[in-house]
Amino acid sequence: MTVVAVRGEALREVDPELAEFTVVVVARDKDRPAVLTRLRERSDALRTLLDRHGEAIERRETGGLHVHPETGKKGEKVTAYSGSVATTVVVHDFAALGELMLTLANQDQTHVHGPMWSLRPDSPVYRAVRRDAVADAIARGKEYADALGAQVVELLELADPGLDSGSQPFRAGRPLGFSAKSRDAYGGGPALELDPQRQQVRAEVEARFTVTTPTAL
Repeated sequence: MTVVAVRGEALREVDPELAEFTVVVVARDKDRPAVLTRLRERSDALRTLLDRHGEAIERRETGGLHVHPETGKKGEKVTAYSGSVATTVVVHDFAALGELMLTLANQDQTHVHGPMWSLRPDSPVYRAVRRDAVADAIARGKEYADALGAQVVELLELADPGLDSGSQPFRAGRPLGFSAKSRDAYGGGPALELDPQRQQVRAEVEARFTVTTPTAL
């Protein structure tokens, strides 16, 4: 019995489905209660703004609260207190993304980082690319058999690369990032036009076929 082993590969470049960015509100004062009060007020203001854009937001999560004393160069005397609250925001409506980010960035003592583009974990794109990889493996098996003057008889095995050695199935995406350009728009202020970065989705599969006795050797 002659066995042909091949690797099927597939790659698609698709538009992202989600954009994620982080909003951090900060406060600093010599008085710790004042810092906590300002953090609460700024966090409440942030939540109010996000509530107004609820239809565009997929989800939002508070990442952490940090409050710490600052000391001088010598000794442990506290000179001030600093605090921050981080919130991660995931948006599915890209038309509202630029305005939302600029509105948040315009708030007092607020930092905005992002966006990062991605697909949903359960996006049908992943399934489609895996199917493409299987089709590529079948086509390669037939091509190799034809080059040998043989024909494919039976599929013996189909697996993710390295699965028998304990490695994980391979699936990778393009590094996340963004490009942007600004112009005068709503309210006479700056508007941000974001260009979503297309995502590369890759899949690989290994296959083994039995073929008829080669005649081209």
